[in-house]
Amino acid sequence: MTPTPALPLGDDALILSHRLGEWAGHAPVLEEEVALANIALDLLGQARILLSLVGDEDELAYLREERQFRNIQLVERPNGDFAHTVARQLYFSTYQELLYDHLATTDTTMAPLAAKAVKETAYHRDHAEQWTLRLGDGTEESHTRMQRALDALWRFTGEPFDPVDGLDDVPWTALRTEWTTRITATLARATLTVPDGPQHGAWTAGGGRQGLHTEPFGRLLAEMQHLHRSHPGATW
Repeated sequence: MTPTPALPLGDDALILSHRLGEWAGHAPVLEEEVALANIALDLLGQARILLSLVGDEDELAYLREERQFRNIQLVERPNGDFAHTVARQLYFSTYQELLYDHLATTDTTMAPLAAKAVKETAYHRDHAEQWTLRLGDGTEESHTRMQRALDALWRFTGEPFDPVDGLDDVPWTALRTEWTTRITATLARATLTVPDGPQHGAWTAGGGRQGLHTEPFGRLLAEMQHLHRSHPGATW
């Protein structure tokens, strides 16, 4: 398979869409049930377009093995409690909005998708920010849980800014700097603390772009691919 930026970006959207879909029937309030489902559908739509630029979207989603997926490890992390889901969404959607905002201005095949997707990701980021503020500046319990989630997922926030093949004109260092500035401002408003430790280093998680994934990803993939693999060639 020829390397293309559409594959890793499509995998990011596909896997996070599945994770958010796991909240169906389990969200803390009915309104949030709808909101998370809508974000998941936005991401699934992005994934379908991106993967279709690479090959057959169904085959790519359901017939690849674990080591063939190129998503960052952040999006495959389990939902955990609601604070973990919010922290993951805050970290990812802030990165995705910055990336797509840049890609929308480039003269590439990614520009039309990015121009549409950046509007969606701006909503995703705002939704995550509002929940971060609500939980961080809420009760002692919600504050503690939100801080704990931010700390737990911090080690996964360096990988999004590793260069992606085919996106050579993306200013990764500048995006990371802007991401850090935005996250820092949001956490300050929420009376939360930016987690300690560098985003890069020996202890930092990574390798998803090279097909190295965390242990929970295998279970996610088994669930996502089960129906398609159980009934190959089925039509509806």
